[in-house]
Amino acid sequence: MTLSIREGRLADADALAAIYLACRREMPYAPLAHDEASVRSWFADALLQTSQVWLAERDGQIAGFAACSMQDGMRWLDQLYVAPGHQGNGIGRALLGQVLSPSKQACRLFVFQANAGARRFYEAHGFTLLRLSDGQDNEERCPDVLYQWLPDTKE
Repeated sequence: MTLSIREGRLADADALAAIYLACRREMPYAPLAHDEASVRSWFADALLQTSQVWLAERDGQIAGFAACSMQDGMRWLDQLYVAPGHQGNGIGRALLGQVLSPSKQACRLFVFQANAGARRFYEAHGFTLLRLSDGQDNEERCPDVLYQWLPDTKE
């Protein structure tokens, strides 16, 4: 199986939205804040227009994606989703590596507190917990965690 990573394009919006929706359906603790049509529109009209988006293709099929932004001088990992049928095969690790490797700058992200798998993943990749919150600042109103990754300054 061949894995490649490339920049996302507007033509990928539907495939990326489908992965996002499939993953979010598996999160009963965090109901979607928007209907599917709005989510699909957001991918095409906002996310792919304003964020740096990387996607992973396995044997020609889009298997996952990551989206980053810069806010107040800080790099943020806003989205990282791997399609349910492709999880556990190193795709998330490859995408995260793509996000973190181009620069030696800190990166932050939020994840739902109940998402134990994602929390283990980020902690295993060097992210440290900065803050727990009650979720009042996210659209789903679900308790979340703020994590931060710092580059290795010993190099």
